Amino acid sequence: MAAVDRSEEAQVLQAALRSGAHVLLEGPPGTGKSTLLRQVARERDIPFVLVEGNAELTPARLVGHFDPALVLARGYSPEIFEDGPLLAAMRSGGLLYVEELNRIPEETLNVLLAAMSEKEITVPRLGCVVAAPGFGLVAAMNPFDAIGTARVSSALYDRTCRISMGYQPAEAERAIVALHTGAPGSTGSTGGATGTAGPEWEAKVVELVRATREHPDLEWGSSVRGAIDVARITVELAALRGVPATEWHVGLAAAKASLTGRVRLHEGCGRTPEQVVTELWTRVFGPPPETDPPDGAPDTGEAGPGEP
Repeated sequence: MAAVDRSEEAQVLQAALRSGAHVLLEGPPGTGKSTLLRQVARERDIPFVLVEGNAELTPARLVGHFDPALVLARGYSPEIFEDGPLLAAMRSGGLLYVEELNRIPEETLNVLLAAMSEKEITVPRLGCVVAAPGFGLVAAMNPFDAIGTARVSSALYDRTCRISMGYQPAEAERAIVALHTGAPGSTGSTGGATGTAGPEWEAKVVELVRATREHPDLEWGSSVRGAIDVARITVELAALRGVPATEWHVGLAAAKASLTGRVRLHEGCGRTPEQVVTELWTRVFGPPPETDPPDGAPDTGEAGPGEP
């Protein structure tokens, strides 16, 4: 799948990698960082090795290790060394993609720095491993997430070229939602070939999700992934309830399920994520119809927008 509305970033990333540079993709979740890199890797026809950054990523997990059982039988033979993602990318001349770079422990980052600077790494009892031509490192990080993260050192910034990736325009996000919800054969109560609630309704869902990024009670809002889930869940929930996918209460229930875990409230705002999502849903889709909620959707008793 190609990254939508990312042609400029793709060209810059392609040029940076062709020049031998390492790259840092910096931007909030859901802005297409992984999709963009996979697209570039396909176009260059080179291996792609993914590693998820977290506190458990030790140097041994990144580099690799000797199989303990085989060491007892055969000693420290290079043939029994099991490559980690870093050595796998170096030996194959591929791209090592490190997600959530700022969640990686400092000692593991130091191993990456050595490989980036010298294009080689020395492993105890294995020796020096030199990267094959084409090897490159691309790291990604969310600059807005400070929980469980560490500050990225200036040494790493000095060894990378930085590409900033913000949220795409509304038109691009609508295209992304359509791309993920318009597959023939999907189920839904609308009865159409695409199984969606229609492009106009999906455009409003995108408007709703984009509004979460600017709401005064939210520290940060949802990415376009939230809009995709709202659209998908709405269709399936409507089918279960036997009502149209555009039914007001169905969409709100899907929005609460899809968005309340993706947004973060400002401390002390005194509201719940459900209340904020309900407020935005009413703002975009209008007030609820003057009817009782459909079967299977009991009244939750939540206060509406502006109510105590």
